[in-house]
Amino acid sequence: MPEKQDVVELLQQQHTRIRGLFEEVADAKGDERTRSFRELIHLLAVHETAEEEVVHPFARKHIDGGEQVVKDRIEEEEGAKRALGRLEDMDPDSPEFLDLFAALRQDVTAHADAEERYEFAHLRAAADRDRLERLAAAVRAAEALAPTRPHPGTDTALKNLMAGPVAGVVDRTRDVVRKAMGNP
Repeated sequence: MPEKQDVVELLQQQHTRIRGLFEEVADAKGDERTRSFRELIHLLAVHETAEEEVVHPFARKHIDGGEQVVKDRIEEEEGAKRALGRLEDMDPDSPEFLDLFAALRQDVTAHADAEERYEFAHLRAAADRDRLERLAAAVRAAEALAPTRPHPGTDTALKNLMAGPVAGVVDRTRDVVRKAMGNP
């Protein structure tokens, strides 16, 4: 029987996909760039929501200096959410989009590197394999209900629990309508 994935493996796998999507968006044009960018927005939104609801609370309590590590990551996440919101309203083939996108890519990559170094590396020392697998299951559950777009200001588990379900329904409805209208 294959071994279950733990939370660090899951999140690092998502970081790899996020880096790949940044590459796809940068290399594509037109509808393909729009499609890849929408996929990136979706993955970043659900990924960050799950981290805010599951990983950060655990890190605050169980890793040395956890409160500061999480505070730094949340500041980075909020900046990315604001930039994604601006990018979402822009023409993906415009020079302005490409400039802001390049800056976002650099910031998100640095954020992922910091998470992997300062948060994820310490999770394994703070919890056994079973606990890390249960955290992965909790992350998947949080992602299933998470908003599909960035919502600045929902940077804690409590804020996500209050706003997340409504935002998730609205975002998913918007996604279905966009798809039904033939928009990538």
